[in-house]
Amino acid sequence: MQANQLTTYTRGDLTISSPDEGVVLKLATLAIAAAPAIAASGIPAIGEYWPGEGGINGGLFPGGDKPYYLIVPTGSDAEATHEWGGYREELSGASSAWDGQANTADQVSSDTSHPAAQFCAAFERDGHKDFYLMARREASFLEITVPEVFTHAYHWTSTLRSAYNAYFMDFEVGWLRSFGKYDERLARPVRRKFI
Repeated sequence: MQANQLTTYTRGDLTISSPDEGVVLKLATLAIAAAPAIAASGIPAIGEYWPGEGGINGGLFPGGDKPYYLIVPTGSDAEATHEWGGYREELSGASSAWDGQANTADQVSSDTSHPAAQFCAAFERDGHKDFYLMARREASFLEITVPEVFTHAYHWTSTLRSAYNAYFMDFEVGWLRSFGKYDERLARPVRRKFI
């Protein structure tokens, strides 16, 4: 190599240049290994981190009117133990099996405390503030697509069963059940990504 001659590696938005070819090769190898698995469409594989979206791709959920990707944050701050709350209260808007976003909004706007929903609604990641407590069908879907990112324990859903019970998903064995809203279970926020 002649003096002042640079070796350059370019991939997407990444450019590495150095007069030392060995340094460029090592850094390029590290960059390739660290890059998330992105499909040709720009959508990460299920279970892979979705850059800038606040979590991993939980898969394309059929949703109500339009399918959406469920984004699941990871890390110790993305999961906490709470009561479902609102014991003896039956919220008419918190009974959707599919729409966790609407269920959570109803719980958060209620006059009584709903700690699990409040935790999820207050969660922020990558500049996103639209997280919510998943509905029971969303939880069942995530138990199929990305069970490994959940602690093997009971997780609340936002779906009300009655004035005394709400649904939870057991991410250890895959059971969907209902139990007393005063019990403490894990709460895990999710958000939607429409394409």
